[in-house]
Amino acid sequence: MTEPVIARFAPSPTGFLHIGGARTALFNWLYARNKGGKMLLRIEDTDRARSTQEAIDAILDGMRWLGLDWDGEPVFQFSRADRHRAVVEELLAKGKAYRAYDTVEELEAMRANALAAGKPPRYDGGWRHRDPSEAPAGVKPVIRLLTEDAGETVVEDAVQGTVTFPNADLDDLVLLRSDGTPTYMLAVVVDDHDMGITDIIRGVDHLTNAARQIQIYRALGWDVPRMAHIPLIHGPDGAKLSKRHGALGVEAYREMGYMPAALRNYLVRLGWSHKDQEIFSTDEMIAAFGLDSVGRSAARFDYDKLENLNGHYMRATPDDDLIAVFKQSLPYLKGGPEAQKKLDAGLWDAFRIMLPAMKERSKNFLELLDNASFLLDERPLKPDPKAAQTLDMAGTRDLLGRLTPRLAALADWTGEAIEAEVRAFAETEGAKLGQVAQPLRAALTGKMVSPPIFEVLAVLGRNESLARLGDQAG
Repeated sequence: MTEPVIARFAPSPTGFLHIGGARTALFNWLYARNKGGKMLLRIEDTDRARSTQEAIDAILDGMRWLGLDWDGEPVFQFSRADRHRAVVEELLAKGKAYRAYDTVEELEAMRANALAAGKPPRYDGGWRHRDPSEAPAGVKPVIRLLTEDAGETVVEDAVQGTVTFPNADLDDLVLLRSDGTPTYMLAVVVDDHDMGITDIIRGVDHLTNAARQIQIYRALGWDVPRMAHIPLIHGPDGAKLSKRHGALGVEAYREMGYMPAALRNYLVRLGWSHKDQEIFSTDEMIAAFGLDSVGRSAARFDYDKLENLNGHYMRATPDDDLIAVFKQSLPYLKGGPEAQKKLDAGLWDAFRIMLPAMKERSKNFLELLDNASFLLDERPLKPDPKAAQTLDMAGTRDLLGRLTPRLAALADWTGEAIEAEVRAFAETEGAKLGQVAQPLRAALTGKMVSPPIFEVLAVLGRNESLARLGDQAG
């Protein structure tokens, strides 16, 4: 019988959930769901100086926003320090670890000599076989793993293939610091073992760590989980991903107005592919995901592709569903809380009527909010420069002044009736429809781009429309 898959996402709470971490979480989540297994969450908070509750909250919030749940309660690594120390005592008893009493000066000299010889700094194993009675006074020891110094350590990686590390290149890593605190290398192995992790999916920058951690597994006689080291994410220029490329916290993408489903779809295609398919529902992602389709090359983050994909999701999402996601995003958007107050005061029906037209012109929720400004802005509108230029053209305000009473006299205030009247007015004036519709748009929305102007008039209603025209007419 095949053992159940148990994957994990293990972020360090020293910052927010950045985009690379979000993709790692997504890949683990998809793999576990595809295999009918579990994904556990471990907060690796052993760096007490840099770990913050704010970062922990941001990581959990970011995962929830992306729709990535986890099984069971989060495990906090720092709370397991006693267990980590107990494992080190076990290694000492087995002769698989030893106390090293090197002074700071000795370690610095070791490092300097290696660099001078053009070699990577590594511990020379000086205390491997020395008697603790030789320890200098006042030096608290670290505890190091007695690494295998002959042969090779092989990582059988589901993405990178077979990767071999000469054991001579792997020095005796520290398991417990001199103050008794466990190191990251030790804690990860112990926690993965105790949590029953069967599959470790993480960034390729951890590949060297994998070799070192395998040595700890061997020393303890534990089974090594399957491993998959996924490619890093680079910017569109091929350079390491930085803030200018998009290496931001997930919360920043929510503030920029992206839909979680669209960001999830974008992230899954960074390093993974399934035939030529670009758009995936969540169920399709789960069904198709496999590590055999994860590439080795670095993926490239491209804002334009994300924008276009998000625009597709906005257009393809049914209006009621889109409004539900938009409502959840409003508190985080610039100007969103103020807009929400106005919408809640009685404008949601008008917003929904105009949504099909507005979402066609929007690639994110900030643009959608901007396109809805004609509903939300209070009189008198402050036209943008292009709209102001149109309204200031000779004869424009007089034109609107002649149109206003004809619109006021309409029996039916509908888009069809308004359009027919404006067309008739333009004919009377000897003007083209656009020569009337554009000033009308500028006066009613303060912009030169908006949803269809006759729909705008119908939704604003007779009184508001005539009042706005009155504000601008000559």
